[in-house]
Parts: sequence; C-alpha cells; structure tokens
Amino acid sequence: MIKGMRLLLRRSTYTGVLFAVLGALAGLPVAVVALGLTLGLDGRPEAAWVGLPVWALLLAAAGLPRVVRRVLAAGARRLLGVAVPDPVKGAATERWRTPLFVVAHVALGWTVLIGGSTLLVMGVALPGSWADGKARVSLFGWGTELTGVSAWIVAALCLALAAVLLAAVSSTLRWLAPRLLGPSPAERLAMAAERERLLAERNRLAHELHDSIGHTLTAATIQAAVAGEVLTADPVAARAAMRSIEESTRAALEDLDYVLGVLREEESGTAPTRTLTDLPELLDRLRHAGAVVVPRTTGDLELVQGTLSRAAYRIVQEGLTNALRHGAGGPIDLRVVAGPEELELSVVNGVGAGAAGPGASGFPTSGHGLPGLAERVRLLHGEFEAGPYGDGQWRLAVRLPVRRSA
Repeated sequence: MIKGMRLLLRRSTYTGVLFAVLGALAGLPVAVVALGLTLGLDGRPEAAWVGLPVWALLLAAAGLPRVVRRVLAAGARRLLGVAVPDPVKGAATERWRTPLFVVAHVALGWTVLIGGSTLLVMGVALPGSWADGKARVSLFGWGTELTGVSAWIVAALCLALAAVLLAAVSSTLRWLAPRLLGPSPAERLAMAAERERLLAERNRLAHELHDSIGHTLTAATIQAAVAGEVLTADPVAARAAMRSIEESTRAALEDLDYVLGVLREEESGTAPTRTLTDLPELLDRLRHAGAVVVPRTTGDLELVQGTLSRAAYRIVQEGLTNALRHGAGGPIDLRVVAGPEELELSVVNGVGAGAAGPGASGFPTSGHGLPGLAERVRLLHGEFEAGPYGDGQWRLAVRLPVRRSA
C-alpha cells in the first residue's frame, strides 16, 4: 500500500503516463478508420474485434515516415527523460523499429486509459458504496458483494494495482524508447564518422588559428617596439610600421572571424585561402617588423595547387614566426624548392649563445607549434625535421610529396 502510494506521488510516473496517453489519443483517429474499414466489409458488430490487427497495421504504417520518429524522440526526451538522439540524415535505418514502437506506445496508452482509470475509480468509489450498503464488484459477468472491511481492502488493492500499472507503463516506455527510437548500428557508425569529421575540422582550425594569430601577434609586437623607438627620430618609418600592424591584424581578424563562425556552426564568409603565391606579402610584413629574411625560391610556386600550397604557406608562416620569437635577431634563411615530385621548405635562423632552440627567448610559447606542424606534415605524407643545425643555428625542414597531396 505504502509503496503503491509512493509510485503515485512520483513526477516521473505521471510524465510517463502522459506520454502514453498522448500516444493513445494520437491513435484514436486510426482506430476509427480501422473500425470503419472492418464494419464496411462485414456489418456484424462482432466483426469489430477483427479491426484490431487492421488498426495495428495502420499504426505501423503511420510510423514509417522519418518525421514521426523525430517527434517521438523529442517527446521521449521531454516526458520520459531518456537520451534519444534525432536520426542521422542520410544514414541507413532499420525502418521496422519505429512502427513497432508506435504500436507498443498506443497499446500501452490504451492500457493506461482503460485499466488505470478503472482501478482508480474502483479504489475511490468502493468505500463510499459500502457506506451506502451497495458495494458490488462485477467483471466480465462475474460479480461479488463486498461488506464491511472487505470493501476497504479491495479499494486499497485497486489503488495499489493502479499505481503499479502506471509505473509499469512508464518504465516499459522508458525501456523501449532508446532501443526502438535510438540509433541503429548503421546510424551509430554515421554518428561516429560525423564526430570524427568535426574533430578533425576543429583540429585543423586550431592549427590555422595558432599559425595565423601567433604570427600576427609576434610581428605586431616587434613592429610596435620598432615604431616606439623611431617615433621621434623617423616618423616615416614609424608610420610604415603602424600600417604594417594594421594590415597584418586585419588579415588575422579575417582568419579569426572565419574560425569562430565555423565553431559556432554559423554561416561564415569564405575561408581564407592564402597560398605560396602570397609569400611576398608575408615577407614584406616581416621586413616592416625589422626582420631580415633571405628568401631563395626554386621552381614555379603557382604550379603548387590546392591543399598542398595552403599547408605549405602555413608551415612557412609558423617557421618564420618561431624564428622571430626565438631567434637571435640575425638573418633568417628561407628556402622553398617546388619540384615536380616534391616540395621542400626550409627555415634556418640563429638561436644565440646558450639558447636551446624554440622556447628559449622571452616570448611565451604554448608548446603546440612544432607538434602541430609535425601533425600537419604527417597528414600530408611528408617528412618533418626540426632541431639544432650547425653552429648556433636552428633549422626547420619539411619535404612534402606533390602528387599525393595536391
């Protein structure tokens, strides 16, 4: 009795019952159609029972559209409190699962409406009927008279059975929903592939943002220091440095706007597509920052196309940024060789006395620059080297196959 009353007091019981009743009401028009079809074929009232399988078939057919599954999944999340994701677009599904849930949903709903309401009415009405001396229970032709305390016992039993029935229906729907409305094995594979694609895209964007913003902030810091030193003695040079800061930060803002738009899953502008042909602009910004870059290019950079050219630009940008941050301030040797089979990139800079390479200067470092470059090169099936080179120098060398990456 006490356990039954507790079940009746739980909010989850009533939300599950509401979900079941909504299913019963949604199936009512289909029941009318099934009854009409059955009586139309056979006018005898006894033929109404034949309409049950017809009703079930019509309900199953109503569960075939994908929108029905979406509506049921949303209702299950809201009222049953179960984690049922929406179906994956384009993924193969087992179409029988939703129709089976629709039939079970409607059947459980009518079980609640008929069985639950009957038990509740009996539990409430029996004590009052006994007080008037009219307590009698009848069911399918069987009946008995209740006298004295027996009416209260039967009433309590009816309330307990009603509570158990309501809780059982709610629990059954909570058990069925994730199994019949949840993702099929094919959909799970599609969801895993989509998550992998999103993670790869976010990882790529993180690399892009690190390269672009890191380079811009490094160059802007140096340019601001140069402008401050020559502001009085050489206003023209100071203005040139400030213009260079404006240009580089505007380009970085474009990258940042694009990346944030993708991360927020909004419609953003066209992705920045800087390639090896944009290296002169990059080198000009570095020269305005006071860096001495000695470029040596071999081959036609315009022949390097697509992903390879964009990735190569970012690699060079990151290499030059590291040279600015951690170098000794001497000349930076940049070498780009575009061959028919292989693209070679090399950045060599001095590290100064006692420096151990990147990270030894006053610039803060995240520790993600070189690992990010190595990962980018690995995805392009290339070779990556970074480390001390000769006497007091640091060398970044990358070799990328042209035919496999373009």
